[in-house]
Amino acid sequence: MNLTLQSRINRIQFVALMIGLIASGFTAYGVILDRKQFYFSYLFAWLFWIGLTLGCFMVTMIHQLTGGRWGYPTRRFLEAGFMNLPLMLLLFVPILLGLKFIYPWAEPSQVAQEPVLQLRSGYQNTWMFILRALVFFSIAIWMTRRLRSLSLQQDLTSDAAPTRRARTLSGPGVVLYSLLGTFIYVDWILSLEKKWYSTMFAVIMLIGQILVAYAFSVIMLTLFKNHDPIAKAVNKTHYHHLGNLLLTFVLFWTYISFGQLLIIYSGDIPQEIDWYLHRMSGNWKWIIAALALFHFFLPFFLLLFRTVKFHVVSLTTLALMLFVMHVVDAYWLVMPTLHQNGVAISWMDFTAPIGIGGLWLTFFLAQLKSVSLLPQQDPGMQFAFVYGH
Repeated sequence: MNLTLQSRINRIQFVALMIGLIASGFTAYGVILDRKQFYFSYLFAWLFWIGLTLGCFMVTMIHQLTGGRWGYPTRRFLEAGFMNLPLMLLLFVPILLGLKFIYPWAEPSQVAQEPVLQLRSGYQNTWMFILRALVFFSIAIWMTRRLRSLSLQQDLTSDAAPTRRARTLSGPGVVLYSLLGTFIYVDWILSLEKKWYSTMFAVIMLIGQILVAYAFSVIMLTLFKNHDPIAKAVNKTHYHHLGNLLLTFVLFWTYISFGQLLIIYSGDIPQEIDWYLHRMSGNWKWIIAALALFHFFLPFFLLLFRTVKFHVVSLTTLALMLFVMHVVDAYWLVMPTLHQNGVAISWMDFTAPIGIGGLWLTFFLAQLKSVSLLPQQDPGMQFAFVYGH
């Protein structure tokens, strides 16, 4: 990485750190003003950034298994993203401190009044919640560090052994992460409500994470496309491939999300439909309409056109829109539990994601500038930048 680019990254990193610290300070002040609002705002913000971090992890493993020219110019961005997992573990601590303000199973008075919470108390309790989170983070952090280590080892040798080991790790990794994700998203999101069950919820979350990771890859690729070595290697064909992947996962996310809603709403079972009633009442309907328009209909329609996927500005704009709407989706998943009668936006709903995002970006840039922006010596590199020239 040349000195000019590194100095620019250093400046951006400093600004991101200052913004993150200031916004986090304002958010922390919210504990004094409205403790319950603080914890819900913090949870929604943390869930979005952990989703992006884990999405980078999943997409990296997918590329290790399937290949594809799109993955080589975006690999360093994805690796720098998933290397933020220890930071997200540290930022998980405030949630642990506020469990009784967030989850009904953590509040003894609510457990005493609800037979269903009493029935699940052997599984849903503070210590089991912490244990499952620690198991998940321990496995995920080890796997991400191993993938990063193998990637950097491949930079130093023409022997394909590190790439083969990364592929061998990624196969079980995708399965294991999907299994563990089922448990953690029941804990982190589903258990916000006293009564709701879903066998597809973890799938919706995983697909959403992959989608936002692809959107993030497009944005980062555009930001660095005029800097070497990316400027000499990347062309519009790579954007076209990424556009196809965005279209695929927009469709997949919408299909699973709407399918679950349709089945649950048609079944009309109280303990299942209650989740959606909170999220469809009052002016929450406007949030659903925004998600339908900007997270599905508009990107789906525009991504059908090859010209949009070949046009860098157009595709990057769509990726940025999907990225922002995924923040809205995280808000919609969490906040109706607190504001069941309609949207009630707090200033902490802005400072919390900005604060965590500033810290996330600071550590992301630290990882990004420490290595070359393109992988070196990878066996697939001989094909990655030939097609389309």
